[in-house]
Amino acid sequence: MVRLGSQVAWRTKYHGKDLFRRLDQARFTEPLENSCFLYGTNSVYLRKVISYWKNQFNWKKQVEVLNNYPQFKTKIQGIDIHFVHVKPPRLPEGRSAKPLLMVHGWPGSFYEFYKIIPLLTDPASHGLSDEHIFEVICPSIPGYGFSEAPHKKDFNSVSAASVFYELMLRLGFSEFYAQGGDWGWLICTNLAQIAPNHMKGLHLNLASVTKVGFTHVLSILLGRYLPGLFGFQDEDVKRMFPFLEKGLYRILKESGYAHIQATKPDTVGCGLNDSPVGLAAYILEKFSTWTDLEFRNLEDGGLERKFTLDDLLTNIMIYWVSGCIVSSMRFYKENLQKGIGTQKHEKLTVQVPTGIASFPNEIMHTPPAWAQKKYTNIVSFHYMPRGGHFAALEEPELLAEDILQFVGKVEKQQLWRKKGEELPLGTAGE
Repeated sequence: MVRLGSQVAWRTKYHGKDLFRRLDQARFTEPLENSCFLYGTNSVYLRKVISYWKNQFNWKKQVEVLNNYPQFKTKIQGIDIHFVHVKPPRLPEGRSAKPLLMVHGWPGSFYEFYKIIPLLTDPASHGLSDEHIFEVICPSIPGYGFSEAPHKKDFNSVSAASVFYELMLRLGFSEFYAQGGDWGWLICTNLAQIAPNHMKGLHLNLASVTKVGFTHVLSILLGRYLPGLFGFQDEDVKRMFPFLEKGLYRILKESGYAHIQATKPDTVGCGLNDSPVGLAAYILEKFSTWTDLEFRNLEDGGLERKFTLDDLLTNIMIYWVSGCIVSSMRFYKENLQKGIGTQKHEKLTVQVPTGIASFPNEIMHTPPAWAQKKYTNIVSFHYMPRGGHFAALEEPELLAEDILQFVGKVEKQQLWRKKGEELPLGTAGE
């Protein structure tokens, strides 16, 4: 296992001049009148981002931010795995930290967790309960960021889960918690299926259900009128219906990228890997729309309402300096090429204690009545008051609080079981 010292900084020096040359030579297409972000990233706003990138963004300073947390590499199953490993700065006497694996998705990176890490490793200093303190491990998915890309086909979420399971064992953790959204949801779900006796609890800020049966279809057709019959809460009805608008049409409008990446990722990847401006446009659009669909109607895509340009460009730079955009997009093909709902792991349930934080601006809402068919031991399901897809970066305090309360419930449940008693679980939809 190798600790990374100047690895990130070395990449900076290597790519600096080339990056600025490409930024200077960018070509832009004028947007249509009043198109805002409805056609994708608006080039008027994109020019502002590129100007900031060239003239104000300080990558060297951001590298120092990245290096605030210890980073390591270790070879697992023939692949160099990059991960951030942060231990608590202090622990009350007689207490131990709980290991927590946090897994990002696309087009995010390990950097998504930089704002939530201190809230989990040192909660008391940030006004949170220190009943539970965490030791946080944030790996880069193989093919993302500074993890090596797989060299053979068929490296999917189950493969990534296997790698991260071995990583946690290598770090000495026979029991641990896991948290994820986007691809992190599926990887952590698969890990709970692979090693249920090692995972103490699974926390998700996205919990999609890929196996759809007759009951699901019926609930879509009638759930708006007979919500109680299908176990829907009022908030479920608000977020799901009318389903054509909030379900089907939304997916059709926002899933074009997924179809490309699940079929011919290398083709579009050639352009994105060659053009930093194209790469920025592609990624920024997702950070706009997936944070709030209404941001499509704003000229700036609402990007700076939830994020800083430094945060957005740091994530983009991780993709640029590592050259990982193509390999990151291939992950869609490896997971979706056989169809949705057809793989063995999609048919298996998860029995590990599960907590779900359901953010209102997530791309698709999964009601607890659906989630329970996949995750059979839901300890907590919370309708979050605000936030979207990139919860750890967008609403770190809300997510941290939900993780803390979830772990508290799991720990109490396990304590009661040791005493031979049964702890009442949280009510789904609370």
